[in-house]
Amino acid sequence: MREKPPRPTAAERAVADLLPINADPEAARKLIGRVPLWFHTFNLDHSAKDLYTPGVARDHRYRIPAIPEDFSGLSVLDVGAFDGFYAFLAEHRGARRVVAIDNEQYRAWVRSRWGVELEGGEGFDAIRQQLGSRAEYRRLDAFEMERLEERFDFVFCFGILHRVENPLGLLRAMRACLNEGGRVLLETYGVTEPELKESSAIRVYGRGEVYAGDDYVFWGFSPAGLDELAAHAGYESFELFDTPLIDGHPRLIGTLVAASASAAARRARGFSDSH
Repeated sequence: MREKPPRPTAAERAVADLLPINADPEAARKLIGRVPLWFHTFNLDHSAKDLYTPGVARDHRYRIPAIPEDFSGLSVLDVGAFDGFYAFLAEHRGARRVVAIDNEQYRAWVRSRWGVELEGGEGFDAIRQQLGSRAEYRRLDAFEMERLEERFDFVFCFGILHRVENPLGLLRAMRACLNEGGRVLLETYGVTEPELKESSAIRVYGRGEVYAGDDYVFWGFSPAGLDELAAHAGYESFELFDTPLIDGHPRLIGTLVAASASAAARRARGFSDSH
């Protein structure tokens, strides 16, 4: 039996309230119903705080302290955007340019889990129109980011790294799209085993081990493991922000800082020499 999308929790409503949208209540109700399934929770009636999209993503409050309050003048890329909450939040906080990409593989996940057919990008388009946003949406795989033919100052990468078969390749693809000194705000799965937390080992999860019926959570990372991957991918460092435990699942949140070409080469050589 397919599960029904849950009603937004108080936690998700608190996240949604960071992005004020003052839609006409009647128009907001129609907009909510026009999208077959919402991933993110948006507050469409910010003044009354009673018209929320029924987002299926659960409590994301743990991400909020790591997100800059001010994006003024920055170009921002949101990787794996789905409905684009973080892309729109960056624009709201002053980003001069925002691009959101998603390969829309989530359509198969939504179909199998909720029995809902999505065309892809419906939620993003609906919110962009409501906000009068200039954020761009591209149906694009993260490993094809070079097709954008531009570089960014800041990249969101939330909930993606542990779901790709080639995490080092994804880190390199994002690095190639960063301006020098640019940053990736990364959130991914961590590890709980004490011996792994202190090592650079990467945990391999079995099918359905993290979520029943979800075969696409492959990896759990330690901070040291991410730091080594960062070196191989051309970053100066992985700066750990937090290691929250969400519903019993370990997460890592931190920042990857793009190094200059010479610094990246020195750091990569240093890791090679030490192994």
